[in-house]
Amino acid sequence: MFARPEGIETAFDHRTRAGSAARVELPTAPPPSALIEAFGRPAGAGGLQRPPGARPDSADGPGEPEPVFWSTEGAVWRDPSATAVLGPPAVAAEEAPAAEEESARPEGPRLSAREVLFGGRVRPRALLLLGVVALAIGLVGGAIGRLTVEGGSLLSGPDVRLAEVRPGVEREPGSVAELAGRVRPAVVSVQDTAGNTGSGVVIDEDGYIVTNDHVIVESANDPESSLTVVFDEGSRATAEIVGRDPRTDLAVLRVNVDNLTVLPMGSSADLEVGDTVLAVGNPLGLPGTVTEGIVSYLDRPMRLNSSGGEEVVFEAIQTDAAINSGNSGGALVDSSGTLIGINTMNRMPPMAGQGESGSIGLGFAIPVDDVRRIAEELIRNGEIHHPDLGVNSNTVITDDLSGAQVVNVRAGSSAEEAGLLEGDIIVRVGDRDVFGADELAAAIREQQIGAVVELEAVRGSDVVVIPVTLQSDEDS
Repeated sequence: MFARPEGIETAFDHRTRAGSAARVELPTAPPPSALIEAFGRPAGAGGLQRPPGARPDSADGPGEPEPVFWSTEGAVWRDPSATAVLGPPAVAAEEAPAAEEESARPEGPRLSAREVLFGGRVRPRALLLLGVVALAIGLVGGAIGRLTVEGGSLLSGPDVRLAEVRPGVEREPGSVAELAGRVRPAVVSVQDTAGNTGSGVVIDEDGYIVTNDHVIVESANDPESSLTVVFDEGSRATAEIVGRDPRTDLAVLRVNVDNLTVLPMGSSADLEVGDTVLAVGNPLGLPGTVTEGIVSYLDRPMRLNSSGGEEVVFEAIQTDAAINSGNSGGALVDSSGTLIGINTMNRMPPMAGQGESGSIGLGFAIPVDDVRRIAEELIRNGEIHHPDLGVNSNTVITDDLSGAQVVNVRAGSSAEEAGLLEGDIIVRVGDRDVFGADELAAAIREQQIGAVVELEAVRGSDVVVIPVTLQSDEDS
């Protein structure tokens, strides 16, 4: 396809194509002789090119090789792999003195900063004035900024003197603040559906909480009601009733919560009047409230008005720590931070036309020794029973004696079987003196079911000693 046609030896085909309509010969003027001589094809040249290094044959004879344009005389061999090195510029020998004269010229004057920056078109006085104006603008702007900042903050005013910031106070172990910090996480708020509130104390890691029975009695009697426990950090949990003891006004709840803070139990038998105590609870709906006081009295017989009609009498720890409505079921702790009682009630005088007043420093708590025994029984069995004498009594105080006078004797009770009569004034139970009806109930409550106890009573002008076998209140 790309081979040279036969009979053609040159690069181009100079043959004339006869009869071709595409080839039209146009008449042209011959070029000038000078151009033909300068650019014309030499005589005898067959093509546009000739072999390199050879001249074409002329009329004088065959052509000779063309001379190269470089000289080979005195040539020095050079390694073709060596790198090129630039040498100094070629300077003629006669020009060297002129170069030395040029380098010896003196240095001209240096340009100032004004000439460099402004080309010498600004006078020094104008530059000084410009600097003064810029400084004045900066001072005015700084003053305005300071006034703006000080005016926007009351604490940075010229007349304000802030107190010196001191390091945080380190609370010593056993201080009120340190005790409160350890006790509060174990004291909870107990709420029912009706909105009644009280307090409670976590006594076991399995979620057992002890509180007063009168705090949860409405929820216990209403199947539609529920109990909610609110912890110190604000979390909430639904509680179920494990057991109740209306006769001692104690109840045990349980919540399904892990990692509870448990308040360790102390011993109320070791207390003495004057010991420091803290009351922690939820008074008046204010959770986490801590009040401080002392033990004002021990083994004070106190009677509660039970909503279920049961006789509620307990020997209380009396304290002057403020206890108000809502503290019920909360913790009374000693100076070591251990539980010594469950706050239950306060004593308030009535105010004319306004019902009852607030706390006046007479608060009462159930001793922890009783709380431990009753709570353990409620957790094991869900209920607890107490010894019962089977009488109703009133307090009698005369010039000669004071005691608990029997008003009636219940049929089939321990008192009836022992021969106790109406009108007898009981003045002693075992080794304990009795000065009224509350002391009698408390003295019987501390005995054991089935125990035989001697009662000393005044009957008319005689003093009789009657042994009584105490029955369980389950039979009453």
